[in-house]
Amino acid sequence: MTSIPTPTKKSAEHPPLEIDGTRERLNQLGLAFAAESLGEELSEAVKHNRAAHVVLDRLLSRELTSRDERRVKTSLRLSNLPHGMTLGNLDFTFQPSIDRRQIETLATCAFIREASTLLLQGAPGVGKTHLAVALGVKAIEQGFSVAFYRLEDLLFEMRKDADVSPQRLRRKKYFNVAYLVVDEVGFEPMTRADAGLFFRLVSYRYLRGSTAITTNKSVKDWPGIFAGDEALATAILDRLLHKAVALNIRGRSYRLQELERLTK
Repeated sequence: MTSIPTPTKKSAEHPPLEIDGTRERLNQLGLAFAAESLGEELSEAVKHNRAAHVVLDRLLSRELTSRDERRVKTSLRLSNLPHGMTLGNLDFTFQPSIDRRQIETLATCAFIREASTLLLQGAPGVGKTHLAVALGVKAIEQGFSVAFYRLEDLLFEMRKDADVSPQRLRRKKYFNVAYLVVDEVGFEPMTRADAGLFFRLVSYRYLRGSTAITTNKSVKDWPGIFAGDEALATAILDRLLHKAVALNIRGRSYRLQELERLTK
C-alpha cells in the first residue's frame, strides 16, 4: 500500500496518507491519468498547504489535458495527414503571396463549421499541401474529424465502393469527416467513370462537410480534369464554389529552394 510522507515536524498532525484505495477508485472510474498523478499532487498539496478543492481541480485538469493529448495523437494517426506540416514551420517570408492574416483566420476553423470549400491553386511546390495539412492539424486540435487522401488513393477507395448503397456510403470516412483534404487534383485527367464518382462525393458533402482541394489547374481548366465533360465540371464547381475560400499561391517552389541550398 502506497503512503504519502509528510514533513517530520508535522508527522503527528498529518499522518501518512493511504492512497491505494483512492487510486483504484479513480482507475475504476476511467480516470487513469488522475490516478497516475494522485501521489505527486497530494505530496505537492501537503508541501504547499493546498485546499482540497484545488487538489481536485488540478487532478481533473491533468486528466482532461492528457485525454486531449491522446485524442489528438489518435486522430492525427487515423487522419493519414502527412507528418511535419504545421503552420508553425511554414515559411511565410519565402512565399509572400500567402496572406498570413488570412491563414490565421482559416486556422480558427470557422470555414469547417460552415462546411465551406478550401481551394488551393498553384504550381507544384508552392505550399498548397502544407497549408491544407496544417489546417487539418488545427482542425483536429479543435475537435473536428479529418481525413487526407491523394486523389489517386481516393479514387481507388471510391471505385471499390462504386456499388455501395447511399446509406452505407454515409459511413465511409471520406464521406462523413468534417474536413476532407483531396491532394493533387489535376495532375492526371480522370476517366468518365472516376469523374462520376468524384461528382457523387462532392454532391454528398455539399453543405455537409468542408473539402480542401489542392490543384495545379485554374478553374477554367477543370473540364480537362473531368474527362473533358464541361457539364460535369460545371456541376462539380457549382457545388464546390458556392461557399468557398480560394487561395491562388504564386511563387517559387519550397522543394527547389531546399535543393538549391543543398547544392551550393
